[in-house]
Amino acid sequence: MTDSSALTAPRFETKVAVLVRDDLEVWQRLNVTAFLSSGLTAAAPQLVGEPYQDADGQTYLPLLGQPVLVFTADLALLRAVHERAVRRELPLAVFTADMFRTGHDAANRAVVRDVPGAELDLVGLGLHSTRNVVDRVVKGAALHP
Repeated sequence: MTDSSALTAPRFETKVAVLVRDDLEVWQRLNVTAFLSSGLTAAAPQLVGEPYQDADGQTYLPLLGQPVLVFTADLALLRAVHERAVRRELPLAVFTADMFRTGHDAANRAVVRDVPGAELDLVGLGLHSTRNVVDRVVKGAALHP
């Protein structure tokens, strides 16, 4: 039996946010969210919790230890959030429309490298920082329905 106090959500000092462009197909939104979450996890391994284990003793991989809030935004707002995050020197994960046309990681990096930051055709952003900083940076974005 699980201790009910363990089920109470703690208030995290940091926030993990993923923004996806509002005109993407559902599969694209899911794909972008997964890629951006992996980038945030790689950059902040302290976000990863402990492995899971069921009552039979089967062990499962650890997951992020706090919620990932997924927001939607149009391209103009994504660019504004990008600019705010860069200005604050926040670690930022990006996903661009060009990345849908590539087949591997090196090609993804190349299509991003070929475009100035202010001109990226952003379809997703991921960031992690203190709650108040993330709230200011993503201001105007709506939680994904």
